[in-house]
Amino acid sequence: MRYIRYVFWAFVGLVLIVVALANRGPVNLNIVPDELAGFLPFSNAYSLPLFLVILGSILAGLLIGFVWEYIREFKQRADAAKRKRELNRLEREVQGLREKTGEGKDDVLALLE
Repeated sequence: MRYIRYVFWAFVGLVLIVVALANRGPVNLNIVPDELAGFLPFSNAYSLPLFLVILGSILAGLLIGFVWEYIREFKQRADAAKRKRELNRLEREVQGLREKTGEGKDDVLALLE
């Protein structure tokens, strides 16, 4: 199974390299519309190879998706952590009660104590 995963990632890497080589032409990337560019203290337009724009967009989408899911699942993770703390507390309490009552000990030895 591990080798299938390696073959898959090698294939994905090969596809990304082919896409990058096929899209080396420069494109102009504007940060804001031209009407608002006068208000910026830095350059508005950058010339980048197209594959950088494509791969950067994919990376930005993945990053936004990961952050979105992390924020969305925060409540479930907090609830699970709360339940785990409660479970640990109850297990300690049960263990303490078992030790106090002598459960699991030999009855003869319990009488001698």
